[in-house]
Amino acid sequence: MNVYVRQLAAALAGQGVNVDIFTRDHPEQAGEADEFGPGVRVVHMPGGDSDTPMDGLFHNLPGFLAEVQRFQRENDIAYQTVHSHYWLSGWVGRELARQNDIPHVVTFHTLGLIKLQSRVGEVEPPERAEVERELIASASRIVAFSPHERDAMVRLYGANAAKVNLVPCGVDLNRFKPLDRTAARERLGLNGGKVLLYVGRVEPLKGLELLVHTAAQMETCQDVKVLVVGGASDGDEEVGRLRDLAKDLEVDQMIDFVGRVDQEELPYYYNAADVCVVPSYYESFGLAALESMACGTPVVATRVGGLSTVVHHGHTGYLKSWRCPEAFANSLEMIISSEGLQDSMGKAARKRAEAMSWERVAAGINDIYRSVLSETSSRRE
Repeated sequence: MNVYVRQLAAALAGQGVNVDIFTRDHPEQAGEADEFGPGVRVVHMPGGDSDTPMDGLFHNLPGFLAEVQRFQRENDIAYQTVHSHYWLSGWVGRELARQNDIPHVVTFHTLGLIKLQSRVGEVEPPERAEVERELIASASRIVAFSPHERDAMVRLYGANAAKVNLVPCGVDLNRFKPLDRTAARERLGLNGGKVLLYVGRVEPLKGLELLVHTAAQMETCQDVKVLVVGGASDGDEEVGRLRDLAKDLEVDQMIDFVGRVDQEELPYYYNAADVCVVPSYYESFGLAALESMACGTPVVATRVGGLSTVVHHGHTGYLKSWRCPEAFANSLEMIISSEGLQDSMGKAARKRAEAMSWERVAAGINDIYRSVLSETSSRRE
């Protein structure tokens, strides 16, 4: 979500839209408002203690709203549209839009009820589903990343489908692009063999246990290395659980938990990999899959959420309908055992990604802004 908001704001500014991004402050923040780039400011507002977990932020929202209102009042700013991201920000955005009598556009990124249905054991704050339902009912427009997300809003929350606009996520085509694989591997200190890559948060919903079981099912004469990029490299409960599982399955030597990687370094990981694996229980879109494709690296992913919007089965990779390690291993082996297939899928992946730039996303969002502003103007006349 941070990548989405940052990239969208920059692309909108490039199309003449001035953007203020309001976010919770952190102890190391020096000032209240920072210039992120031409036409974009990041405004840091108090929103609870820095160590308050996300699940505990709901009760801090009125205070955060008051700070946003203070900033707007003191700087004499007349905003035209509020665009909220995630349900917590949506609550603040709804109130801000009401008090300013301006349109409210919402992008949820994930929905609580879908997460609860996606995996046994998922827990969400009790307020989340009700707030999401209220936002879906009251928003001027809702942005969905895929038909799956739009249909879930209608089915689970009673959304008016006419208010839901489909605008897929985007990718920075200048940063994420094909590079020399050998050079990328040398930069990362990787030797020969085949490389499977996972990029994303390390949490149960991401289904990384499937990747570990898949590694245990690989039957290939080639050396295979699995890189897990994201989360902590050690000391994290989920990382510890996965390390123990890998050891039990005797594949711990195959799997390297890299930890967090800067955005600037990510393209080298995608380019060093032969295949990117996305084993999630739920993905509203699948940004890592798109970044991998932009680098010309095929993807093998679960057929969930918005991933079918990104990955074209049989062309840019494979989508798996069942969480079966044997099926995942078979698809991975098909790709890594055929240079011709890997090359053709990689070229198709890049071509697919080229149609999903942030500039195109911003144009779609900008069209929504114009539409709701026109509706608001007509209502006031």
